Amino acid sequence: MTREEILKLSAYELSQKIREQKVSSFDAVSAVFKNIDEHESNVHAYLSFWKEEALQKAKECDEIVASTPDVSGLPPLFGVPVAVKDNLLLSGKKATCGSRMLSDYIAPFTATCVEKLLSAGAIVIGKTNMDEFGMGSSTEHSYFGATLHPMDPTRVPGGSSGGSAAAVSYGGAFAALGTDTGGSIRQPASFCGLVGLRPTYGSVSRHGLVAFSSSMDVAGPITRGTRDAAWLFNNVTGADPKDQTSAGVPKVELSEMESYSVSGKRIGIPKELLSDGNISGQLQKAADFFTSHGALVEVFDMPVLEYAVAIYYILSSAEATANLARYDGVRFGYRAGGAPEISELYTKTRTEGFGREVKRRILLGNYVLSTEHFNDCYRQAERARKLVCRAFSEAFSKYDFLICPTSSDVAPLLGTIDQDPLSTYIADLCTVPASLAGIPAVSVPFGKQMSRDGSCELPWGLQILGPRCGEQEILGAARFVERGGEDRV
Repeated sequence: MTREEILKLSAYELSQKIREQKVSSFDAVSAVFKNIDEHESNVHAYLSFWKEEALQKAKECDEIVASTPDVSGLPPLFGVPVAVKDNLLLSGKKATCGSRMLSDYIAPFTATCVEKLLSAGAIVIGKTNMDEFGMGSSTEHSYFGATLHPMDPTRVPGGSSGGSAAAVSYGGAFAALGTDTGGSIRQPASFCGLVGLRPTYGSVSRHGLVAFSSSMDVAGPITRGTRDAAWLFNNVTGADPKDQTSAGVPKVELSEMESYSVSGKRIGIPKELLSDGNISGQLQKAADFFTSHGALVEVFDMPVLEYAVAIYYILSSAEATANLARYDGVRFGYRAGGAPEISELYTKTRTEGFGREVKRRILLGNYVLSTEHFNDCYRQAERARKLVCRAFSEAFSKYDFLICPTSSDVAPLLGTIDQDPLSTYIADLCTVPASLAGIPAVSVPFGKQMSRDGSCELPWGLQILGPRCGEQEILGAARFVERGGEDRV
């Protein structure tokens, strides 16, 4: 097969071709690195990759396939090249989190979800760029430079998992792991025309994931299709004794995804997640698509979602402040020079080591945790979060799943986010509710929409939300949308 033919394969299809010896793992890895050679200088999706090591592992995979009589016993992802976000640890490799603070940090162990990828036979070829410590929506807040949109280098790919999305989009990996705190998998997947799954909180171990907001962080797949997303999810999920918040959840049956139908399903659209309270544009097309296939689609009220963004930024900033306190220049990470006293060392290290967006979140976190504002800000946000969870439970007693836009806009131009950070926070309205409730949500491509400046059409993502452990339902619905193909545009 030619390079172009290999790169058109899904990760699942590639694994089958490798087993059948119709495609070698070596050729697949070589094809990926040729794409990296051609596109990486213009996109900057990766912070590090290891070509020779990956090619050597691919050769070993091919030798094993050739000498194995029954290939059905081989691991499911055997020989498939994937990428992982740079806040997921891989032993012996850098884990910078896109920050000067960890620019030289070498991971002493491997994150559980990455270890599961390796055990499943995947070849991890590199670490992808990200907003510093996951704080951002554009991958412009990386100490090592911004990642650019693969389809339009004047625009952002989304964030904070923008590097993972960009790499998959231009063929620099067959799939990637990102992390999602307030939408960091779903939003870049939407911007880049990919599938991004935020799994149920706790379904994927956080051991080895450098923390931003511990009660919301979760790792998940960014892929070119829904089957790959389900397949990767199945291979990284599961309880982990090293993470007390993890739990075993049902795996997704791929065959049931293929036979899924929305006929007779009840689908809700939260009114508060619509920009003007009305269905319009691509969301209207999505609603019409589901209705035409026998589903009942209704707009309903979830008043508590009006406060979701405020709740999210209060709680996530408070948790970030606590998690980032360890970076003081003493134990590990960046240490500023020329500080004669310990207090000055702390101040200088954190001033030089953290970027502007991280400092902004730390300031907000310290404010809401201060004695004066702890009860009226942080405690109130905790109580309000419980109301969000309750509202979703009530919604899922009436509806099989919910839909809304993944983002209020398509990929914006570079530099526009920094001009008005508050507007960027508000733009997270559609993604943060699932994060607060710990429920699964998937973004699936659904046509294109004109950019706000009217210059071009860009990918638009439909977000599908389900109850806890509802990955089967939402991925089935996403696959149904995907199979709708020409009918939906």
